[in-house]
Amino acid sequence: MRLIMLLLRPFFYLLYHQFAWSYDFVAAVVSLGRWQEWVRGILPYVEGPRVLELGYGPGHLQAALNEKGIQVFGLDESRFMGRLASERLKRKNHPARLSHGYAQELPFAPSSFDTVAATFPSEYILDPQTLAEIHRVLVPGGQAVILPLAWITGRRLLERLAAWLFRITGEVHGEPGRLHPAVRERLEQAGFDVRGETVKQDGSMLLIILATRKTHESVGTGM
Repeated sequence: MRLIMLLLRPFFYLLYHQFAWSYDFVAAVVSLGRWQEWVRGILPYVEGPRVLELGYGPGHLQAALNEKGIQVFGLDESRFMGRLASERLKRKNHPARLSHGYAQELPFAPSSFDTVAATFPSEYILDPQTLAEIHRVLVPGGQAVILPLAWITGRRLLERLAAWLFRITGEVHGEPGRLHPAVRERLEQAGFDVRGETVKQDGSMLLIILATRKTHESVGTGM
């Protein structure tokens, strides 16, 4: 499994950067057309009026939140994705409040956002500095909404093949619908009250992490 992941890492990098134009197609193929539905699965949990999305990618969630009348901002380290998302938002006549940068150094003032959202983030999301920055930019009582995993649960041949592909590439792991204790502990150490929500869709299941900033606790960057 580790060897497969090492071999695939350059592919994933290119897919998110120089080959970003193909990202939607590849995501749709490997998810059997469910990728955008999965991303939209967090919408009921995202509250405004001000929202920050980390790793906005092609900008689908940015567009969906704008359609709900939410003032949404975005930050991504890929300039290629930045161009794609900006073009998508402009076509829909939405403002493109997009920044280039890293989640470990958010260019926003303290207590700027009611929600910080991230869908299918890489390992950066559990970096202690990332969690400290999310804590900093959330208002007291604000919430981080993270969609880390989706499981294909359908039993048709293509669905079982896609589920196997997700497992061998490391896109999913662990027991479906269960928040790993180590992830819960990391978030709690960063100053959040944590709960996991399971969302069932047709032939698939999502895990959504809801991490609420505690209102009477100060958290540093070290853990």
